[in-house]
Amino acid sequence: MANWITLSRFPLLLILVLMLYSGNAAVRLAAVPVFLIVFMLDTVDGAVARRRGETSLLGSVLDIASDRTLEFVLWVVFAHLHLISVAIPLIVITRGVLVDAVRGVRASQGESPFSQMRSRLGKLLVASSAMRTVYGVSKGFAFGLLTLALGLRTLPHPASEPVLLAAQIVSWVAAAICLLRGVPVLVDAWPLLQGSAPGE
Repeated sequence: MANWITLSRFPLLLILVLMLYSGNAAVRLAAVPVFLIVFMLDTVDGAVARRRGETSLLGSVLDIASDRTLEFVLWVVFAHLHLISVAIPLIVITRGVLVDAVRGVRASQGESPFSQMRSRLGKLLVASSAMRTVYGVSKGFAFGLLTLALGLRTLPHPASEPVLLAAQIVSWVAAAICLLRGVPVLVDAWPLLQGSAPGE
């Protein structure tokens, strides 16, 4: 059940992207609640997995894959629509590819992504629920505000520019947190990449 909820985010994301590119103000404003549904499903699938005892390596990998797809696609879309700098998706995608490449090696050894952190700082920045929540909320606010700003700008509405400015600030904050959380993954993986186990 939890994995099906996770997978449902992919077709919903496609619908969301089509709405963002519609060019119709009403449709673009309606994309705000659609985004919220897609975003909240990430919390729902985790809660369902824990309640039903369905937590697994597959579920963890699918969850991260759906998160990556959502954020990569939306950052690129908003940059293409000239709402944010193209530097933001470049930063997020580069960090994501590097981190996922390292995690893929560990996943092949049966380790779930968040259990791979060895250092105390890594566990705090990457694996702790607090930092995962902070990063998730920052992305959620950024994407929600960018979606709203797009709809308001299409109307046009005088509030569109202040909302867009707020969205751009939050987007840069999210990109900074993304980088901050990526560094410990690469540092902890350094011994593995040199061919030795952490701690040796």
